[in-house]
Amino acid sequence: MMNKVAALYQFLRLEQPGAVREEFQAACAELGIFGTILVSPEGINGTIAGAPAAIDAFVERLRAPTAARPAFERLEVKFSHAGAAHFDRLKIKLKREIITFGQSVDEATRLGQYVAPLAWNALLEDPDVVLVDTRNGFEVEFGTFEGAIDPGLTSFTGFKDFVNERLADAKHKKIAMFCTGGIRCEKASAFMLEAGFEQVFQLQGGILRYLEEMPQAQSKWRGACFVFDQRVALGHGLEIKSRDNHLNFLDTAP
Repeated sequence: MMNKVAALYQFLRLEQPGAVREEFQAACAELGIFGTILVSPEGINGTIAGAPAAIDAFVERLRAPTAARPAFERLEVKFSHAGAAHFDRLKIKLKREIITFGQSVDEATRLGQYVAPLAWNALLEDPDVVLVDTRNGFEVEFGTFEGAIDPGLTSFTGFKDFVNERLADAKHKKIAMFCTGGIRCEKASAFMLEAGFEQVFQLQGGILRYLEEMPQAQSKWRGACFVFDQRVALGHGLEIKSRDNHLNFLDTAP
């Protein structure tokens, strides 16, 4: 049986992250959902899988407020499918940040301009655009966009040093960034705008939404997209490209 997979996140101030974790733990147990969800004072981030009706029900619950939290009204979520063997445990963790960067983001933070997947190619054809992959080096090895700069990161926290050391003279240029699902670009764009960069763009929904919506014949993506779960890597149409389960999987969702 194929499970429905939801990769989701939203930056939203949570006053009771512990209570939200307990809510999610109970809901996932009730619905038979597996995967990983990170909960922090700045929001949620995760990838979960289960029966299609269960995933739909969980996402619907997120969009309604509870005693522990406001509604996740601007939830960024992408759906795909995978066999049951790819998700066999549930982890819901409390973290300081939903993606570690050393700098929090909330609803009031100024972010880069979103670019929809079907408009992304036109942006990349602009000769004045500097294209930056915000992911770690081992992810880039699986695949990336043509012409993208690889910062050579071993962790996302190193992105600040990359910007300060290698992009210091590009503050007047158009910077286009992308990551797996969009969450890293939220923090990266906020940091760059605060540092004085004038035009910062980010691929809305990340590589996953691009691979879902962009016809392969028109795609500027090359290779596969690494994902932080047992599917390992996805291609166009979010088709599973690898089942190598011997990798050391991380607890950080896209």
